[in-house]
Order: sequence, then structure tokens, then C-alpha cells
Amino acid sequence: MELHDWLRPDWRASGTQAFMTTRQGGVSLNGWHSLNLGRSVGDDPAAVAENRRRVAEAIGATPVFLKQMHGTRVVRLAPSLAVPGLEPEPADASISLDPALACAVMAADCMPVLFAAPGGVGAAHAGWRGLSAGVLDNTVQALCEATGCEPAQVQAWMGPCIGPAAFEVGADVLEAFGAAAVQEDQPHFRYQANAAGQPRWRADLVGLARQRLQSLGLTDIHGGHWCTFSDPERFFSYRFEQTRHQPGGRMAAVIRLT
Repeated sequence: MELHDWLRPDWRASGTQAFMTTRQGGVSLNGWHSLNLGRSVGDDPAAVAENRRRVAEAIGATPVFLKQMHGTRVVRLAPSLAVPGLEPEPADASISLDPALACAVMAADCMPVLFAAPGGVGAAHAGWRGLSAGVLDNTVQALCEATGCEPAQVQAWMGPCIGPAAFEVGADVLEAFGAAAVQEDQPHFRYQANAAGQPRWRADLVGLARQRLQSLGLTDIHGGHWCTFSDPERFFSYRFEQTRHQPGGRMAAVIRLT
């Protein structure tokens, strides 16, 4: 199947297949054009079902989508979670040791992170809330425990997310990462007051995620080169679409063992 302009991790993870979708390659119309994979954004359910079918065909396995909560829960995929019509499991990350079940996380500004380890794969949805609370930590731990590997054996790939030029945040985000909300530049936070003179910072989600992954013992870290907000023709971006009062869709990062 043609993968259009979908992204492929630039790692050397043998025995895996992985990609990140973009807006292209589906059947949705209007603001959801064309490969929206989100069921809760107002799109035609039949179009979403066809789009998900195309993703399943491309990955060659059953992608198991989650009910993402901006939390830290990780689930290990099993056939019981892939039953058609089943309510998605409330979690923000999954791991799989079964080639028939693909990990899938959706995003539209938050960071999707894919993991490959000897004998297992994983995927995590890491917005600032989940990232600061430990969703990557929990995913790496679950994957290492399930496969018996060490963190240094795990490869990670960071997909498209909102970039630091566009990701304006308040003091609550700095505090969540243990940073002092002082009105000056800090590692991964650049100070810039808004038009009303209120203190704001530009957050580097990629830098924060890379720092967290390195602290966990990962050394083989890839990706993180794309800003969803600045390229709305290619990527869905929740913040971009909100500023224009437009509907928007969701992309997915998907990975499986082969």
C-alpha cells in the first residue's frame, strides 16, 4: 500500500515495522481532510473506519487504539483488547510482544514516541502533562520488564509535535517539570511575555522528551524534527485549528513486531 508522505523512523530497529501518518491518504472531507483517525472530533464515523482500515492494511496487523487521557498508564496488548467494537482501553501508552497486534497512539500537537526493543515494541502519547508525570518512564519500564532487556537496548523515535516557536505555555507547565517560573530563559523554556504583558514561555517539547529518555538510560534516540503547528498542510495541529475555529483530525504513530 502507498504510504503517501507518512513518516518512517530513521532507526536501525530490525524486526519491526513502524510509521507515523500525516493528513494524507484517507477519505475524510472538509477540515478532516483526509486521513483523520480520531473518532471524537466530529468526523463521519464511516470515513474514520475506512481510514483506520487503511492504517491496519499498511501496518499488516491490528492497530490497537487507546482512550488517551493525558496520563501515564501503559497497557500490554492482548487479543482481548483488539475485539471489534470494544471500548478502547483508557491509557496513554502500550507495548506489544505479539506481531499480530500493533501499538497505536494518536496525536495532533502532543508528541508520539515509538519504542523498539529486542522482542518487543511500544508507543506513548506524550503531551506535556503525560511527559512531566512519567508516561515515557512507565513505557520504558514496562517494555524492559516484558522483554528482559535493559534501557540502553531500547531505541526511541519522536514523531511530529508542536515546536518551541509555537508552544506558548504558562507557569503551570514549568512547575510540572520542576522548573522555576522566573521571567527569563531556562533549559527547554524560552521566556517571552505575550501581547498583554503576561509572563509566558516557549516550551521545547522535543528537548524535554529527549532529556527524559536520556535520564532513563536510552542512548539511541531519533526523530523530533517536525513542528505540527508550522506545517498544517501536512500535519493535523489542534492549536493551529483552534486559532482558526476549524475542525481538526488526529494522526497516529503505529509500530509492530514483524
